Amino acid sequence: MRSRAFFFRCRSAFQRLIGREPRPMARDCIGDRMNPVTDALDMTPFEELVEEAIAALPDDLRDFMSNVAVVVEDEPPAGMPLLGLYQGVPLTQRSSAYAGVPPDRITIYQGPLERMTAGDPELLRAQVRRVVLHEIAHHFGISDERLRELDRY
Repeated sequence: MRSRAFFFRCRSAFQRLIGREPRPMARDCIGDRMNPVTDALDMTPFEELVEEAIAALPDDLRDFMSNVAVVVEDEPPAGMPLLGLYQGVPLTQRSSAYAGVPPDRITIYQGPLERMTAGDPELLRAQVRRVVLHEIAHHFGISDERLRELDRY
């Protein structure tokens, strides 16, 4: 199963990536240094849709995201009908004791999204954006129940 993270860990690296550098690259952050992981030329069209959805976030929202990786995988685990999955400690639950933990992980599952959109590129773009925003909402501590209330599920 292919799995490649292309947005990473620390706030400064995430902001620089999303700040639309002339040549976007997948990056990892070690301290405040950025290390290229892969070239934009290596990104699949699907991964570019995920990057586009994240890049479209408002600046003030992106400023609050930290310690999070967005990953594209081909398929969800067997028997789990998922389009995306958030795993981690939501920002609203972090305390001063939150330190030294691995990044939260947002996984976007390519296969189910492509099947559900049946080859329609604009529908795929819209659905990828919806799923990315849904999982980012979980990073901010917004539950599925609240997303239903807001008609955003």
